Amino acid sequence: MGKVNLQVAKEIITAAEEQAEDIGVKMVISVMDEGGNLIATHRMDDAWLASIDIAQNKAWTSVALKMPTSNLAEATVPNAELYGLNTTNQGRIVVFGGGFPLEKDDKVIGAIGVSGSSVENDIKVSQAGVDAFEKMNL
Repeated sequence: MGKVNLQVAKEIITAAEEQAEDIGVKMVISVMDEGGNLIATHRMDDAWLASIDIAQNKAWTSVALKMPTSNLAEATVPNAELYGLNTTNQGRIVVFGGGFPLEKDDKVIGAIGVSGSSVENDIKVSQAGVDAFEKMNL
């Protein structure tokens, strides 16, 4: 099985940044390994400073819970089953879209997190990174 290392992260980030440029947004793109360890964070010129932490936390959430962050949106609203989940893990859990696990052979081996625009755009840019990862021969 492959591993998410710096070279893999660079390719993922390049694809995500190209998508961000195509839609005209400035993003922060983070990639983590299977243990939730940061491999790389890339902040496009003029991207929001707050997005650095958000992008990293989206990636961490995806690898820690082995799911896209968008899967948590409905379950974490007031009176829902997981309401308050975002207050656990020192506030690192992000419950809106933009984070995706990176899977190889049905196993999560890393994650991408993107922040800097609307949730829809964050998801679109993250998905470009995931698509690039899936084309790699790890």
